[in-house]
Amino acid sequence: MLALGFCQIEGKMGNAKSRSGQNACSQFLPEERAEIDRLFDALSSGKHSSNTPHRSFSLQALQSHIGEALPPEMVTRLYDGMQRVNLTGTAKGPSEGVSQEQFTVSMSHLLKGNSEEKSLIILKMISATEGPVKAREVLKFTEDLVGSVVHVLDHRQQLRGWTQKKAPGCPPRVQVLAAQLFSEMKLQEGEKLLGPQQLDCDCDRAMIEDWVFRTPHVATFLSVVIHRGFLLLCSSLNLSALLPERLVDQGREFESILDVLSVIYLNSHLPREQRHRWHLLFSSELHGHSFAQLCGLITQRGPCVMLLEDHDGHVFGGFASCSWEVKPQFQGDDRCFLFSISPSMAVYTCTGYNDHYMYLNHRQQTIPNGLGMGGQHNYFGLWIDVDFGKGHSKAKPTCTTYNSPQLSAKENFRFEKLEVWAVGDPPESQLAKSKKSILDVDPEAQILLESCGRSCHSQGLREVPEDDE
Repeated sequence: MLALGFCQIEGKMGNAKSRSGQNACSQFLPEERAEIDRLFDALSSGKHSSNTPHRSFSLQALQSHIGEALPPEMVTRLYDGMQRVNLTGTAKGPSEGVSQEQFTVSMSHLLKGNSEEKSLIILKMISATEGPVKAREVLKFTEDLVGSVVHVLDHRQQLRGWTQKKAPGCPPRVQVLAAQLFSEMKLQEGEKLLGPQQLDCDCDRAMIEDWVFRTPHVATFLSVVIHRGFLLLCSSLNLSALLPERLVDQGREFESILDVLSVIYLNSHLPREQRHRWHLLFSSELHGHSFAQLCGLITQRGPCVMLLEDHDGHVFGGFASCSWEVKPQFQGDDRCFLFSISPSMAVYTCTGYNDHYMYLNHRQQTIPNGLGMGGQHNYFGLWIDVDFGKGHSKAKPTCTTYNSPQLSAKENFRFEKLEVWAVGDPPESQLAKSKKSILDVDPEAQILLESCGRSCHSQGLREVPEDDE
């Protein structure tokens, strides 16, 4: 028999404790409150439940329920955060479990709360002591949180086609993304925490609250860990907004430069309507080292993400907000940006200084042939030369269009791996193009066929394209 839900009984109590619980309950819909009550009942009624007069559950009970869905260190952090919630003003012994009130309030703060409420639980997940915590403790928490997101999505088989490279120890991309999120932390004077010498700085609750407010990934990752780790209120999590579906044409699988965390990071900076799907347009591994092939596969395909890995291991690229076109003029708009994935993660948006967002030219004699983003001719923030495998990233000190530093290890770099992904739904022009014959799409092909004295046997048998009617 289910235990009587806390949200039903707390209203009979008239103290501050009940008011805190009532506020927590009011955050949830009735069916959500019922699901939370059922989970608490399952946690508190097993063989690992705490032996206390009031219903509660132990760390072992939570570990047993979650199993291998989350790393052990994150399970312990979540338990400690809930167990340390003090609703009565009296100290609670470490041997006591998590009460129903603590569980409900913690779920309310983590899933529905504002930055102040989330920061309260985060501080308790980091340390048992009241007051400030060290910056290095916040960084370690961030690494655990980022690692837990990849872990739980992999465990639940919800990577949406993306793969996570297995490596011993802490995966480098976990540390890279954690460092990026942590870099948004600001000292009370407004300065960012930069450099290892500041890892011993104190971070108080106001700093943590400001960090959570300005760094949405922290709250999003906490919700993923709860929803997918606890299997609680799963319908509330829109995973497609976090991790796009990965589409690669059948029979063309390959090992991408991207991993799950870099996709999550880049995807969060795209326009919302383009975050649900990434479709591979070009890979040097699949399509060869050919600039002509690159141009043929990426033009008129809508917004896309391009990235490459240079010979020194730096991974970087750019987001093109409009379809690429081969022409001598600059193109695109201020939604474009450049980015770095390794050795550090960062996004560089438009400065407004000029409109040199995108450039693509081929087979011209008087102006540069290649693909560029930002800066100017012969001095691009990112340049892929027509001599495929060569490029440059010039910035002294930064790119005028995107305020980006030099993205590559060397100013003039060489590369072998390059990828381009269309993001969001394909443009209508591409959908119409896919329904046409190659002779409709490329009039030059039809002229060539006729000049050779060959007839078009399908003429009269094919449906007339809609735009020709």
